Formats: sequence, structure tokens, C-alpha cells
Amino acid sequence: MEGLKEFLDGKVKLYNQPGFIEKDPVCIPHLFTKKQDIEIAGLFAAILAWGNRTTIINNSRKLMAWMGDAPHDFIVNHKDTDLKPFVHFAHRTFNATDLLYFISFLQYHYLSFDSLEDAFVPGKHYKEETVEQALIYFHNYFFSIEHPERTKKHISTPARGSACKRINM
Repeated sequence: MEGLKEFLDGKVKLYNQPGFIEKDPVCIPHLFTKKQDIEIAGLFAAILAWGNRTTIINNSRKLMAWMGDAPHDFIVNHKDTDLKPFVHFAHRTFNATDLLYFISFLQYHYLSFDSLEDAFVPGKHYKEETVEQALIYFHNYFFSIEHPERTKKHISTPARGSACKRINM
């Protein structure tokens, strides 16, 4: 057990410091101070978090720039014409179809709720919720409106045996 503590303490020293953050996708939500901007930026950074870290960061920054570096305001107030830059986006298998659905879902959500927390735990009642239950709820809620079938591969769920690595980020 002592060896495990030393190992984990070493990892904390390595990763829990500002020098690591700037070269990791977690730097994307750190660009913002408004809670909703942090949530949206964090979701996109997590969903894009596979492959080369530099590419993940660059594509996440591109999305934030296309949203005027105000993702919540963009999500809630954009017009269809504002989506033009997004129609050619691609990050590995995540393409414009997926991205446009994410934007549509986020608008649907934020027009009714103040926080993305409600997409995981309705009414923010945490007493009996487990992470597994929250992830299953999120998956089901995320796809509760009309959606492209292909986009389902980008939001995992423990209900299908997934560890949900990206969405847990």
C-alpha cells in the first residue's frame, strides 16, 4: 500500500501543476471563467480527446474561436447562418454532422437549464446518484431529441459496458 501512495503522489506532482495544463486538453475550459462557458468548452475538449494532444487542443480552440470565445452566448443565441464555419469541421471520426447535433442539443438544454449539471443529475439531487447512473442519464437525455444515429458513437454509456473515459474527463 505504501508503494501505491508514493506512486500516486509522484503522479500528482507531475500532473497537478500549471506547466502540465497548458499542454493538455484541460487547458480549454481553463480559458474561461463563466460556469457555462467552462462546461461547454470542457465537453468539447473531452469529446475530442483522442489522438494527438496538440491536435485536440488546436481543434478545441478552433471551435471556441468560431463561437466568438463565448461558447454559452453562442450556443444560446446563434442563428443558422452563424453555423457556416462548422459545416466542414472534422476531428478523426467526429464530423460536422456530430458537431452540429452537439450544438443543437446544447442549445436545447441551455434554453431550459442554467447548467450542464442538470444533464447528468436532474434537479441536482445527488444523494442517491452514482457516477454510473449519471452517465446513463446523460446518454439517454443527450439522445432524447431527434439526432443522427452516427453521433451515438461519440457519447458512451455504462449501460453498454463502457468505462466512459472521455465523458468522465
